[in-house]
Amino acid sequence: MARTLGDRELRALLARLADGRRHSGATLAREARVTRAALAKRIQKLETLGVEVEARFGLGYRLAQAIELLEPDLIVGALPAPVRARLAVEVAFGTDSTNRRLLESGGDEPRALLAEHQTAGRGRRGRAWHSPLGQNLYLSLAWTFAQWPPQLTALPLAVGIATAQALQQLGLAGVKLKWPNDLVVGGHKLGGILIEQRGEAAGACRAVIGLGLNVTMAAAPGITQPWTSLAQAMAPASAPSRNALAARILAHWVEMLDRFASDGFAPFASAWQALDATLGRTVTVHADPPYEGIARGVDASGALQVECTGGQRRVLAGDVSLRVAP
Repeated sequence: MARTLGDRELRALLARLADGRRHSGATLAREARVTRAALAKRIQKLETLGVEVEARFGLGYRLAQAIELLEPDLIVGALPAPVRARLAVEVAFGTDSTNRRLLESGGDEPRALLAEHQTAGRGRRGRAWHSPLGQNLYLSLAWTFAQWPPQLTALPLAVGIATAQALQQLGLAGVKLKWPNDLVVGGHKLGGILIEQRGEAAGACRAVIGLGLNVTMAAAPGITQPWTSLAQAMAPASAPSRNALAARILAHWVEMLDRFASDGFAPFASAWQALDATLGRTVTVHADPPYEGIARGVDASGALQVECTGGQRRVLAGDVSLRVAP
């Protein structure tokens, strides 16, 4: 994978600062074999990527909050043995989009790609995804189904269920799913899922599953919708490490995908109902024209059922946006 200029050096600097302690600028420059001016430029680059660095004259630099860098060996080591034997895991310091990189690349699958930051993270319908450095989880998994699976349109819902269950196991209470692809806590967005696929209806199907999950992010300039992070939703002492988090989610995804390949969405329908944040609530479907109704769950293909004046309407994933009335 092509590396952006300076990624190796930036990661090395961030690794030295990751403990949150203060480090002498002279020492950091000497270790990196650069001038103090060159070191200052690297610090500035980290700040443009969303890392808050405190600088004190004569005392040096430290991060406003300690971070944990992603390590493929730690992630792989935390996977269950059967998953570890099948899954390749790669970590990039920076990339445009983990989904895009996997869509454009080949190689053995299943294969997971994580990044410390993205320059062009994407959500559904081409929306930008805020991707600061080292604060969240940007994770994609390339997976090939030997045959086109049943109810493929419901795959985002099954991925949401597997992700929510992984978070519950790690101690997050109150996580819900907002149709079709959002993880929410208390009505605030915690993460989003984006699935892109390639293939022929009569043959193999290659899917790339992407997840953006807020972990320690404290600020999101330009984001207008209510959001939260794991650090805000959980007691700080109980929040999982990013490496453990990635491993747990990947393990749940692989287990789910094996079952989905043969059985489709049916085995997950009851779990969706228990996690459904919109069930029984008034929703606005932003179609053309928009309309309101009461959300009545999903059908076997993952379509949202909305009870409206004059009858029930079926809403397909991908062609509408959804707003939940307070």
